[in-house]
Amino acid sequence: MRMGYELNIAQTQKLIMTPELRQAITVLQLSSLELTRYIEQQLQENPLLELYDDDGEKNLEFLDKDKGDESGDKKEYDLDWELYFQDSSDLGLGYRERKWEQAEYNYENFITRALTLAEHLLCQLHLNPCANRERLIAEYLIGNIDEKGYLRVSLEEVAGRLRVSQIEAARALLLIQSFDPPGVGARNLQECLMIQYSALGIDNELVKCLIENYLEFLARGKIIRIAHELGVTVQEVQGAADILKTFDPKPGRNFSDPSNNRYIVPDVIVKKVDGEYIILVNDMVAPGIRINSTYRSVLAKEKSCDSQTRRFVETKLNAAVWLIKSIEQRRLTLYKVANCLVDMQRDFLDYGIKYLKPLNLKNVAEEVGLHESTISRATANKYIQTPQGILEMRHFFCTGLSNVAGTSISSGCIKEMLQEIIAGEDCRVPLNDQKISDLLRQKGIKISRRTVAKYRSELNIPAIGKRIRY
Repeated sequence: MRMGYELNIAQTQKLIMTPELRQAITVLQLSSLELTRYIEQQLQENPLLELYDDDGEKNLEFLDKDKGDESGDKKEYDLDWELYFQDSSDLGLGYRERKWEQAEYNYENFITRALTLAEHLLCQLHLNPCANRERLIAEYLIGNIDEKGYLRVSLEEVAGRLRVSQIEAARALLLIQSFDPPGVGARNLQECLMIQYSALGIDNELVKCLIENYLEFLARGKIIRIAHELGVTVQEVQGAADILKTFDPKPGRNFSDPSNNRYIVPDVIVKKVDGEYIILVNDMVAPGIRINSTYRSVLAKEKSCDSQTRRFVETKLNAAVWLIKSIEQRRLTLYKVANCLVDMQRDFLDYGIKYLKPLNLKNVAEEVGLHESTISRATANKYIQTPQGILEMRHFFCTGLSNVAGTSISSGCIKEMLQEIIAGEDCRVPLNDQKISDLLRQKGIKISRRTVAKYRSELNIPAIGKRIRY
C-alpha cells in the first residue's frame, strides 16, 4: 500500500454566505419595530451612519419661525394650575368640560402604562389603616402573588421567613383577599371562587355546594350525576353552573405585565381608493438613515488621514451602504409580496373570511419570481392593515379542502361554516363531530370527522358533552 501526499485541483460549486448577504436576510425578516431597534443598534456601532428626516429642513424652518412667537406660545401653555385643580374637583359638567377637554389639557387622561396587579394591591394596602407589622406581612404576601392572582407560598413558609406567627400571616392574607379584584390572594381555585361568592353577595346554597364539592364533576360536564346526588333538578344545577361561569378563575389576568406588552405596527397598509387597492409599505416607524457627509469627505482627500484611519472609514462605509441597500430591498420585496397577496385574495378583502382562497408560499413565489424561503422571511412576523382589520401576513396563506365541484375551499372558510352550524344547533341536543361532517358534506365539502374535531379545537369550541344544555 502506497502512502503519500498529492496535490489535486477540482472545480466545485458551493454557496458562500457573505456578511452582506447574511445582513440582507436578517433585515428582510425583521418587523417594523424590530427594524427600528436594529437601525438604532447600527447607528451606535457605525459612525458613518446618521439619522435623516425628509422633512428635516422644513422642521428647522418651522422652529426658526416659531422662535419669534415663543412668548405667545408660552401664554397658551401657561396654565392656571390653581384653577385647574379646583375645576377638576367639580363633579358636575361645568367649566372642566368646556375648557380642559377642548384644550386637551386634562392631565388625568395622560397615562404611561396600566398598573400591574402588585401595584394595584399595594395601593389598596397603603390606603388601609392597618398596623405596620401587618402591612409588612401583607407586602411580602403581595410579592408572592402570581400574574393570575394566586398566592404561591404557604403561610408556614411566610411565618418562618418573617419570624411571625401563622395567625398573623393568615390575618394579613385575609386583608389582601378583601381587596379588588375579588378572588385575589387565593391558594387554589376553590378558595378563589368562594372569595368571589362571598364578595358578590350571592345567596344560593346550591352554588356554594358546587364550589365546595363538585368542581371536578362540573369540569367534566356531569350535570345529571350532580343533580342525582343532590336530589335537585338538572335545570337547577345548570342554573347554578351558569352563575359560576360569571366568576373569574384567574382574577389577576386583567392587569398589565409591562414585560409582556406587545405593540403591533402594520408593516404594510392596504387602502381601497375608487374601487382599487393601494399598497403602502409603512416606512414611518423605522428612522431614515444616510451616510455622514463629514466622514465621507475623509475618503475624498487622499492626504487627510493615515492608512489605518482610511481602512476603518472604508470598512464602515461599505457596511453603511449595504445596510441602506438591504433596507431598500426589504421595502421592495414587501411591496411585491403584498401586491401579489392583494391580487390573489381580493375577494377576501372585499367580502370577508368566507372568500379566503387556499394559498401557499409556492404560489406567491412563482408569481413574484422569488424563492419560497424569501417569501417566508418576507411574511414572517409581519402585519398588514386591510379593510378586514390588521392581520398577520401569514393569514393570507391557508390550506384547503376539495368540494364536489373539484375546486378548493380554504380552511378559514370551512371554520366559518363550522361556527355557523354549531351556533345554530339545538343546545339540548348538540351535534357531534360526525354529524357536523355530514352537514358539511351536504354542502359539497369533503371533510372527515377528525378534521372537524381539529378545526373545532382550533376555534376553542368545546366537545359535545360540554355544549349540552338542560
